[in-house]
Amino acid sequence: GCTDQTLERLLSHFNLYPLPPLDRPRLATKPVRAVYASRTEPRLRVVDKENGGKADALNVGINESRNPLFCAIDADSLLERSALRKAVRPFAEQRRTIACGGTIRVANGSRIRNGEVIEPRVPRRLLPRFQVVEYLRAFLYGRLGWSPFNALLIISGAFGVFRRDVVEDVGGYLHDTIGEDMELIARLHRHCRDTGRDYRITFVPDPVCWTVVPEDLRSLRSQRVRWQIGLAETLRKNRAMLRPGGGFLAWLAYPYFMVFELFGPVVELSGVIITAFLWSFGLVSDMAFYVFLALALGMGTLLSLNAVLLDELSFRVYGRISDTLRLLPVAVLDQIGYRQLTTVYRLEGLIKALRRKRHQWGAMTQQNIDGSDSEEIQVKT
Repeated sequence: GCTDQTLERLLSHFNLYPLPPLDRPRLATKPVRAVYASRTEPRLRVVDKENGGKADALNVGINESRNPLFCAIDADSLLERSALRKAVRPFAEQRRTIACGGTIRVANGSRIRNGEVIEPRVPRRLLPRFQVVEYLRAFLYGRLGWSPFNALLIISGAFGVFRRDVVEDVGGYLHDTIGEDMELIARLHRHCRDTGRDYRITFVPDPVCWTVVPEDLRSLRSQRVRWQIGLAETLRKNRAMLRPGGGFLAWLAYPYFMVFELFGPVVELSGVIITAFLWSFGLVSDMAFYVFLALALGMGTLLSLNAVLLDELSFRVYGRISDTLRLLPVAVLDQIGYRQLTTVYRLEGLIKALRRKRHQWGAMTQQNIDGSDSEEIQVKT
């Protein structure tokens, strides 16, 4: 459903020819206008459809797929050559695996050639550099921690592999939510528990997907507001998983995301404001105030530093030690300014979610995946 010249360029470059339409689509979607195959690249299929949003496009891809597994990635993402092989390994090792996610890394600043990151580099700009540390912390601590307990509530929409029949059983991706990736995972958990299916939803750190992150505050704000609204919608739609017998997922993972992720901005900002107010009026001692600051900033700094060092010791993605050294001061400084900024953006998203206000299509500035000049594109914000 693109409004640019993508289809015309594909038709010309790959010498596409039309295929017969699909007889009985398994998932309801916007109409498909045509499906094309290539005379020069037999593995390629191109689908031309009416624009219906990302979830609708993903469902069309599921309808067109023929194999037991499918992989969903974003348009601004690049897979490493070994990523798919590593991501399907859990399905081969444990037949009960129904979904698997890998690590998302920041592509900004890296050398990219022919759709492949040939030299990972730390971004030159400070804002995406903060996000490098943030992503390391989220994946190497958050998702790696939830996975062994089968309590993973999100597989990034930028890169995930799924068992197709189970996703079809739950109706595919929903159209009426912004966070369709997280919502699908929560619905898969509920479906398998309701039907008594033995299943695993897992995260493995080895498969790597490189993605472009926002380089300006307007785009970052739009992204974080969108994520917070998607989180709220997912928890609201799947609150039925809070029930007796729900196990680790119901009694730890769901409450954690509700308290610390959804309402975390309220708790965090309230704590800072109340403590500062009490200290300014002499209602708490200087020692108590400094201890509060040390705990609030020190724990986050420690986690960030550990994430950077753990990544360096385990994966050594960046070939030059100077890149890792450039991340260390960012890991210290992201608790002073950047964290508070994203907390404000998340609070805005929470308020909009509570008001049931939906984000609309809008413009954001995004760096091209090949590292060329940025451009303003229309995205779902």
